[in-house]
Amino acid sequence: MDDKRVYISLATMILTVYAIRVLPFIIFRKEIKNKYIRSFLHYVPYVTLAVMTFPAILTATSSVWSAVIALGVGIIAALIGGDLFTVAISACVAVFLSELILL
Repeated sequence: MDDKRVYISLATMILTVYAIRVLPFIIFRKEIKNKYIRSFLHYVPYVTLAVMTFPAILTATSSVWSAVIALGVGIIAALIGGDLFTVAISACVAVFLSELILL
C-alpha cells in the first residue's frame, strides 16, 4: 500500500513539473508584445526570490532584531551600488556586531 502511494506521488510531481515547464511553450507560441505583460514577466524571478528568502532572513539569526538590522544594512549596501559579495559581507558584519551588542 505504501509503495503505491509513493509511485502516485512521484507521478504527480513529475507531471506537475513537466506541465509548468512545457505549458508556456504551448500557450505562448508568438512573441509577447504587450508591454504590461512583458514588464510583469520581467519581475517574476526577482519577486519569487524575495518571497522565498525574506522569511529565512528573519529566522536565520538568534534574534529577529539582528536580522532586521542586517536586512537594513544589506538593503543600504545594495542601494549604494555594492555587488553581491559586498552586500553579503556587510550584512554578516551587521549580524555579528548586533549580536555582540544585543547579548
